[in-house]
Amino acid sequence: MYGKIEVRKSVRAALALGLLGGVATTAFAQEPNPTTIAPGARSAQVVAEGKDGTFIYHVKVVDRELDAVNYFHRSGSTHVNFEGTNLLPGGKGEAKVESERGGIHISANFKGLTPANGFGPEYLTYVLWAISADGRPQNLGEVLPAGTKNNIEVTTSFQSFGMIVTAEPYYAVSQPSDVIVLQNMFSDKTQGVLEHVSIHYSLLPKGLYANTEGSKTIMDPITRNEHSPLELYEAHNAARIAIAAGADKYAADIMAEVRTDLKNADDMDSNKHRDEKMEITYARQAVQRSEDARLTSLRKQADERQRLAQEAKNQAQADAAASAAQAAASQQQAQQAALAQAQAEAAKAKADAEAAEARAQAAEAAKQAKASEDSAQATREKLRAQLNSVLATTENARGLIVNMSDVLFDTGKYSIKPATQVSLAKVATILQLYPGLKVQVEGYTDSVGGDDYNQKLSENRANAVADFLTQNGVPTGNVTAHGYGKTHPVADNGTAAGRQQNRRVNLVVSGDAIGVQQSNPDAQQ
Repeated sequence: MYGKIEVRKSVRAALALGLLGGVATTAFAQEPNPTTIAPGARSAQVVAEGKDGTFIYHVKVVDRELDAVNYFHRSGSTHVNFEGTNLLPGGKGEAKVESERGGIHISANFKGLTPANGFGPEYLTYVLWAISADGRPQNLGEVLPAGTKNNIEVTTSFQSFGMIVTAEPYYAVSQPSDVIVLQNMFSDKTQGVLEHVSIHYSLLPKGLYANTEGSKTIMDPITRNEHSPLELYEAHNAARIAIAAGADKYAADIMAEVRTDLKNADDMDSNKHRDEKMEITYARQAVQRSEDARLTSLRKQADERQRLAQEAKNQAQADAAASAAQAAASQQQAQQAALAQAQAEAAKAKADAEAAEARAQAAEAAKQAKASEDSAQATREKLRAQLNSVLATTENARGLIVNMSDVLFDTGKYSIKPATQVSLAKVATILQLYPGLKVQVEGYTDSVGGDDYNQKLSENRANAVADFLTQNGVPTGNVTAHGYGKTHPVADNGTAAGRQQNRRVNLVVSGDAIGVQQSNPDAQQ
């Protein structure tokens, strides 16, 4: 808060250092946890100078604030120190922060971390946090107290951030507690732009975190030297906190999975030949699910409170509206009853008239449809007889099928024999008598030979017939040609007779005049 930058001497020198352009900012975070006061607050003056003595920033740090740095995108690495707060004065650490493609990589190591539940029975582990310049926290990972040294390798998507280490009840918390044991410290060797972030964060409802006097509050803390791994204590702790938040009611399905994970972890712990890796796996899964259940419960409770408040408001509005409507109805009841009766009688008369008209229209439409169907059927029968007198013609759902067998073409070719041309000329003359009809010429082959050869042969034969029809007076827009190769056989390709039937060109005649719409070969039968 109250931060400002004073750029002195040479702007060019500042730009050369790559630090000018950042502004010390104040970000207001969430309300502090009401059960504690954030430790480690301080007041001081922070002054940084470039290598040539040029002032880069001059910021006043007020109580309860955390320094943050804008680590320039892909600008290399820098080192950050950590110092213990008044809760853990013996704690310290350092981190290497490197800006890379896609994020910031942090390699940190800490010393002097005592067992976390020395701060109170509800604390079991430590978590490293990144706090963005606008006050948003990100859980970077668990720092398990193990001996005198603790290392952690993590990444963050934040660009400007500060770092703190807090004592937590379990590793998967989504907001930091107020028990801050380490916080970052920057020197004039830190590359970046100094900013400010408030560290007033709350995680759980009032009463779940207790005041602490420091790391010696509990005389017999849990360490990682116990028979059971620390992760198992965290799992049970997380489950208790979730239950206290109402998870058994609002996230019963998740809590059932939590209990299964806890039972698996406990059974593994009591087994004479226990697998500690699997035990920790089950325990960490129980922690994550417990946190999910807790957050789900809090959201559902908030939604429920909002819903109940909205329902009460809606009910009040509905009651008021009902009272007003009842008063208005009592005054106009007689008039509305008479008007409603008159409207009902008028509506009935209109409906009767419309129904009678609709019945008449339906009867007329049915009559016309029957006449149209009879006409189309008669036309179709007449046309089939005419075509059948020239070439074999059958009828199916696709229309009238005029079949030109393979013998009408030279073997393996698509030239039309002279006798066939005479027949086709007669067909063209008949089709000209029905100008609205469509003709789809379809070529087919047997299964002998390659797919490409048969496909090309079928297309050439179909195109040859189509061209002949249009040259003999059938409108070009009414004729289409397609080759289907060896597909859609009508007989067994395993016999010579069957293969001869499959080598064919069909003329598929359709149109409104004969009551059939054009379709592809899959529609037949």
